[in-house]
Amino acid sequence: MTSTTGQLAGISATTLLRFATAGSVDDGKSTLVGRLLHDSKSVLTDQLEAVEHASRSRGQETPDLALLTDGLRAEREQGITIDVAYRYFATPRRRFILADTPGHVQYTRNMVTGASTAELAVVLVDARNGVVEQTRRHAAVAALLRVPHVVLAVNKMDLVDYAEPVFAAIAEEFTAYAASLGVPDITAIPISALAGDNVVDPSANMDWYGGPTVLEHLETVPVSHDLTGCHARLPVQYVIRPQTAEHPDYRGYAGQIAAGTFRVGEQVTVLPAGRTSKIAGIDLLGESVDIAWTPQSVTLLLEDDIDISRGDLIVPSGDAPATTQDVEATVCHVADQPLAVGQRVLLKHTTRTVKAIVKEIPSRLTLDDLSQHPNPGQLVANDIGRVKIRTAEPLALDSYADSRRTGSFLLIDPADGTTLAAGMAGDSFATNVATVQVADDEGWDF
Repeated sequence: MTSTTGQLAGISATTLLRFATAGSVDDGKSTLVGRLLHDSKSVLTDQLEAVEHASRSRGQETPDLALLTDGLRAEREQGITIDVAYRYFATPRRRFILADTPGHVQYTRNMVTGASTAELAVVLVDARNGVVEQTRRHAAVAALLRVPHVVLAVNKMDLVDYAEPVFAAIAEEFTAYAASLGVPDITAIPISALAGDNVVDPSANMDWYGGPTVLEHLETVPVSHDLTGCHARLPVQYVIRPQTAEHPDYRGYAGQIAAGTFRVGEQVTVLPAGRTSKIAGIDLLGESVDIAWTPQSVTLLLEDDIDISRGDLIVPSGDAPATTQDVEATVCHVADQPLAVGQRVLLKHTTRTVKAIVKEIPSRLTLDDLSQHPNPGQLVANDIGRVKIRTAEPLALDSYADSRRTGSFLLIDPADGTTLAAGMAGDSFATNVATVQVADDEGWDF
């Protein structure tokens, strides 16, 4: 008989890789993505014809492959990437979801969006310019978001005569910086996105390089989904209570499993209330099952009728996170309006949204040298900083280092619903600085 662990190990093997691209302006990021799609034969004929027509209308003799991802009119007119462009493609070895993120400093928040679910980040560097401030910024964002794999693509090698010393110096500098941030896996690849060197096919111009092409690395990088080792978490989205003649006493708690596995007979705790029960049944796609795992959407049935509603978190009783009203986290500010000390916000964690106050902003991070600016008073668009938040109701947050899904949250403007910041609970790679006590704000004093 096959053990449950063995069954889960087989299920956890995936052929899907989510990855994001990032780089400074004019580093050739969109061209790399376009080359990757074109040379892997992942572009439809009508798409390629449209790009060829647009390129000819701009006086270009060859297709501008960057147009495959720069779809907004403003992007094409300015030759820059503004918004995150998602592309889906596949090879015989793996399926991919690609997020092409902007390179401008003012769009750093877009990289946060694209990399938040990525398992790998491709950071581009222009071989002529080397590691610049925006390169360090993107490496730091990838480290903050706990992206497990980072690829340094040293682009435009054709413009430096494919010189190995140029590549080696850039790779050494970037690797040392990224490693100091705690990035666990760094791979450097010399490429020319325009000419196609080492993107999909090996380059004949760099015989000194013996590593994989970009696509080969994307196809073979290990993607770990260790379902048995995760903290099991089910945020309740909806309570199913049909009260029909067929199901007079049915009471199920529906949601998508955020992490780990649940089994019939397992003792669970409902947070933040802390009530306990046992799983009496699991419904999946209209059928009863004995076990369910992330990211399946299921309905749990419990032995006891207890008060459970949307926003509650069902967890194994022996692996329950602590509940708290004091949240300390790193946030990436994404709104145009600033986030200030004393500001009233809504905090959305999984399916739960609660009122909160920003009690302190101990520091703002300077990403080029990882220095801390203490007590800035506010964060503005694209800033990354430490915050202390007091919530009106207890929350069950994991550390972001343990779970990217249940350790993350959003701060929202209660007036108009604008997303203000993306937060990551717990410690970051940065050193915390001393904080100053802030007086309670009238009105929302928790």
